[in-house]
Amino acid sequence: MGDWFQTIVDTEATPGEAQGLAVNILDWLIADGFVSAERTDCVLGADAGHAPGTRYGEAVEVPDPELANVWSNGLHVTVGRTVFDAGQGEPSAVTCLHCETEMPLGDEHWSLIEETWARFMDAMESWAQGHDEPVACPSCGRAAPVHTWLWADDYFAFGHLGFTFWNWPTLRPEFVVDFSRRLGGHRTVLLEGKL
Repeated sequence: MGDWFQTIVDTEATPGEAQGLAVNILDWLIADGFVSAERTDCVLGADAGHAPGTRYGEAVEVPDPELANVWSNGLHVTVGRTVFDAGQGEPSAVTCLHCETEMPLGDEHWSLIEETWARFMDAMESWAQGHDEPVACPSCGRAAPVHTWLWADDYFAFGHLGFTFWNWPTLRPEFVVDFSRRLGGHRTVLLEGKL
């Protein structure tokens, strides 16, 4: 079966402002009853998170009455330089922001194209360690930091701030837009995945 998650990633928050933005968003989510104030053991990959609040159903398209019975049903906030991903599977393609050429990362048999994939893996590891190693486009030759490339299906997102909702039903688009607005209008990416 596995656990599903949705992560809203702020791709523009700086390291210096990420913590303050996280506090502001969490204050809003708690005040409006989307999540509980108390931190409990309700998320994967962290010691504690925030369980769904009394009004969580207003944040999702179709509320699930069984969510309260699922152990991993909370919100986990990540602050710090992170390469967020969609969990199982692999990204299918990546697009150059300069020439808009889409490069497939897998073949028709869902096998990775090692030459293309290796070019990005090194840069992703470098980015996670605090560097902005550029990746050159094989089509136009121009280079750009790995975090600026466009990943098919938003498989990867690079940022210093992310909000992961574990096993929640699909988040309402209006809720995600409100998130971005409350993050100062920053660009956000919604990753949806499974472990």
